[in-house]
Amino acid sequence: TTSSTMGATVEQFEEAKNRLSHLKKDPENDVKLKIYALFKQATLGPCNTPRPSMLDFVNKAKWDAWNSLGSTTQDEARQQYCNLIDSLVAVEGGASAHVTSRAAAGSYETLLVSREENITTITLNRPAKKNAITKQMYNEIIAALEEAAKDDSAITVFTGAGDFYCSGNDLTNFSKIPEDGIKAMAERGGELLRKYVKAYIDFPKPLVAVVNGPAVGISVTVLGLFDLVYATDRATFHTPFTQLGQSAEGCSSYTFPKIMGNAKASEMLLFNKKLTAAEASRLGLVTEVFSDSSFQSEVWSRLKSYAKLPPKGLLFSKLLIRSTEKERLHAVNDAEVERLVERWTSDDCVNAIMSFFQNKAKL
Repeated sequence: TTSSTMGATVEQFEEAKNRLSHLKKDPENDVKLKIYALFKQATLGPCNTPRPSMLDFVNKAKWDAWNSLGSTTQDEARQQYCNLIDSLVAVEGGASAHVTSRAAAGSYETLLVSREENITTITLNRPAKKNAITKQMYNEIIAALEEAAKDDSAITVFTGAGDFYCSGNDLTNFSKIPEDGIKAMAERGGELLRKYVKAYIDFPKPLVAVVNGPAVGISVTVLGLFDLVYATDRATFHTPFTQLGQSAEGCSSYTFPKIMGNAKASEMLLFNKKLTAAEASRLGLVTEVFSDSSFQSEVWSRLKSYAKLPPKGLLFSKLLIRSTEKERLHAVNDAEVERLVERWTSDDCVNAIMSFFQNKAKL
């Protein structure tokens, strides 16, 4: 979510309620439960009513959803409620007034970008698709990073709307082969990926990932280029490249062995090992893991304090830490992209992606 605990005002909360009533499409049941729970928490505080009977299925589900928010404060619940409604409105294609008023210069269709309290927050905003990254989103993230590098904020934060951080590359990127053929498509994709990873390598300010749920593929591999990675305890980290006939990206062929050692990096990058948040923290990929019930409040409280540090001190300290490796990272990025362009045109990869779409069609 966007700056989740910076606190939505009562007026913003009322605006969100109004936007909810104007949605064209009824939200899914699990989303309705979340909306209900956040509304109750925002207006009444933590759940304090008796648990309904096991046979009262509807009210029991509502009670469980509200009770799961634990000690989340009313301010936090108001902000999370507003963020959830923002996401639903954005999915329908209408930018909400609340988000637009906080958005930076430039308009994004797949992201929410806010600048508050010296923090630029870039939220991946395709919750209905688990924040899978399309070609458009790749380009928008590159642009958002370019803007964030030049703005007055001290730190930049990435997070995801909804329950997922990011489900990786949207495989529909591969679903339509253009007239000039798969090779040309792969080469264009490779150039886009090169620019995308380069944007992280060259980013001058502290870069923080607030991993609010499962992370897959490229959203995991670029974490080695972040300065801090905070995760909820329900997050997982998965890089299923070889099962799709693909290979490492995001400089992970270099950063992962350096962070966690060759054996563990190979388990992830060669054999598709999925890490829990606790495992990722033990291996050094994640800075710290937080209980999901207090994740947003604890992380954002910490980030707000970091954002008050002298910005030049942060910039020059990051430069000293990262500058010696920049040339190496660019070379790794080039090598990974070159291999991936070859992989995307291979029988292994083409067959794996065809199988994915065939299985999806059967569902």
